Amino acid sequence: MNSSIESQNPKSESTIVTLNVGGELFQTTQKTLTLAGPNSFLSTISSSSNSNSDVPFIDRDPQLFSIFLSLLRTGILPLKSKNFHFHDLISESQFYGIEPILINSLSNPSQFNPLILQKSLLLPLNGRDSISAISTTSVGSVHVAHGSKITSFDWSLSRKSTILTEFVAVDSLLAVAPDVVAAGATDFCGLQIIDLEKGFVRQCLNWENSTRSSSNVQAIGSSNEHLFTSFESSRRNSNAIVVYDLLGDFRPVFEIARNEIYGADFDSSTIPATKLSWVSSYNMLMASGSHSGPTGVVGCIKLWDVRSGNVVWEMKEKVDCFADVAVSSSLPCMFKVGTNSGEVFFLDLRNLGSESEWVCLGNLTKLINSKKEGLGCKVECHGSDVFVSKGGDIELWSEVLVDSSLSGENVLDGRVFRRTLMGRAKDMGGDKITNLRFGGNKMFATRKDQQLVEVWQGATEGL
Repeated sequence: MNSSIESQNPKSESTIVTLNVGGELFQTTQKTLTLAGPNSFLSTISSSSNSNSDVPFIDRDPQLFSIFLSLLRTGILPLKSKNFHFHDLISESQFYGIEPILINSLSNPSQFNPLILQKSLLLPLNGRDSISAISTTSVGSVHVAHGSKITSFDWSLSRKSTILTEFVAVDSLLAVAPDVVAAGATDFCGLQIIDLEKGFVRQCLNWENSTRSSSNVQAIGSSNEHLFTSFESSRRNSNAIVVYDLLGDFRPVFEIARNEIYGADFDSSTIPATKLSWVSSYNMLMASGSHSGPTGVVGCIKLWDVRSGNVVWEMKEKVDCFADVAVSSSLPCMFKVGTNSGEVFFLDLRNLGSESEWVCLGNLTKLINSKKEGLGCKVECHGSDVFVSKGGDIELWSEVLVDSSLSGENVLDGRVFRRTLMGRAKDMGGDKITNLRFGGNKMFATRKDQQLVEVWQGATEGL
């Protein structure tokens, strides 16, 4: 073949381009190559081939090139990519300038299948400090706080970097950009916006309370537009949730949930929020906090309309207060693990009211024992699935669609959830799980007193 273009119209989307990669000829269209992006090597070679009668030669591995050509055509890596080492795919994608396309294909959340997740990788950390907080990004990178350090793993989990912070230990960590996190601690003043790539504090955000004492961070959350931070004064006599502009310069927009506590005025509704979750389907902020005292554990859950600053719904917890609580916009439901019973409960957000009660998914007889079987358990929602840690094990709760004509009218108000114990036999047990997070098509878990992060991926994935 004497020409790399088989069309009389070089601007046509059907223009055929021939490339010689490592001695093998490949034919594709100019449209396919431009999908690599305007700044990629493939787009450049495609444009130059229009004015050159010779077939462009690329001195690279033709087998790897065929994988990326298939990726450009379909948006999905072909099965034969599993025959190659992951790092080879990464380095080759960087040469062609299509690493972002590879990232999207490998970390697409739509490929997340909780039923086939298995513990497949361990990410080791430097030092002896236990992990205090982790945060993930949508492409599957993860940031880990351990002691005064934050260690970051890129989307491929092959590149690692560590920075030293001013904190003794980071208690709250949230990724707000690919290489930027918001970090705070319950014993350190202010919320820090940290550039992980350059290793410096961009901004330090503070809340001015009524006593003008220092304010410590209890929890961090975010929506697409706002960053939410729960502050408590160092004297523990006032707290509030401050709303910052996430898309701008992190300027404070307004504050909600401000409490001033004077002696005997303390009750569960004035407890500072220690978990903040955005409920996108309702445009509301879920804030929860609990306190352990002489009479047991008490807590409060509130749903806030951040536009008006008003509480939409509130529940005070006394009998079997939550050890942890999470909310799913997809279902839509709220879930908790009872501190005493250790059982999983849910509330349907579509039917919330002053008389709303938790519906137990397990065995309520355990509640009578009051042995705090749920202490330290974690619950997190990801899409339409609910993940619950019980000691060293992880349970998956998924809603099962039931035909009402067959199941009757009193099956958990028409909703049934099925429990599955995750992983293989060798994944079970171990030290207590302290964090569960999700990024891309992966789940990340940490355990008490361990200096590594577990990566759970699909059992059939070869990468």
